[in-house]
This record gives sequence, structure tokens and C-alpha cells, in this order.
Amino acid sequence: MELDSMPLARQVDFVFRKLEGELTNATAGTVLIHIRNNAIGKFGLRHHPIESRNGKFESEGKGLTQSQVQDFRKMAIEALKFRRDWTHGEIMYDFSVRPSAGSWSASILYESNYNMANWNTRFVPKQHDLREWQ
Repeated sequence: MELDSMPLARQVDFVFRKLEGELTNATAGTVLIHIRNNAIGKFGLRHHPIESRNGKFESEGKGLTQSQVQDFRKMAIEALKFRRDWTHGEIMYDFSVRPSAGSWSASILYESNYNMANWNTRFVPKQHDLREWQ
């Protein structure tokens, strides 16, 4: 499958389908997606730490259900509408489950990245621009 030839929304859908097994029953974490030229280069899931007390692991709380994982995937795709005019960067989807309330929440963080090394070869300042910078 050529990820760079499909729209970013389909790529995000692909990522969430691949992470579905990890997301199901996860109580909190961050889905990380690295983008270069509007194509996903790498992705993964950062699980929040597993806590222990007195050398014993805490009983794991209820995490995301299968239905909630599907809703999370749809929300992640829908959130792409808020991304503007950048082709390189990261998207981070933080999520947590509130077992007592039977609900979950998520927040989205976009980070655009630019590399000046790519622009320096294309940008040749005019003589009057050089005087402004000095």
C-alpha cells in the first residue's frame, strides 16, 4: 500500500485500524503520527505508565471499548479539518478513559515542522534585502 499516494484522512484511518488492538482496553495514552510531505512516515502509541505500589501492579482499570476505539478513529479523521497549510510535522492525540463515568476524552495537538536547509538553496536574497539584515 502506497501511503504517500492516498489522502491524509485515509492514512489516519489506516493508522487507527493498525493500532486498534493496542487501543482496545488502553486507559490513557498518546497516538503519535509523524508526517512528511503529507505522508505518514511513522506512527505509534505511547501508553501512559503502568503504576505499581509496594512492588505490586495496580489492577488495570477499564479502558477503551471497541466502540470507543471506532469513535476515536472517526474523531481523529474529522479533526484533520483543523490542520492548515503544512505538510511536515506531527499529530498527537492524547486520550484517557474515566471508568467511573464510563466516558473517554481526547485532545489533539498539531505541530508543524519546517527545515531551513531546504529553503536556503532556493532562496537567494536580493541585494537590498541583504542590507536590511545587516
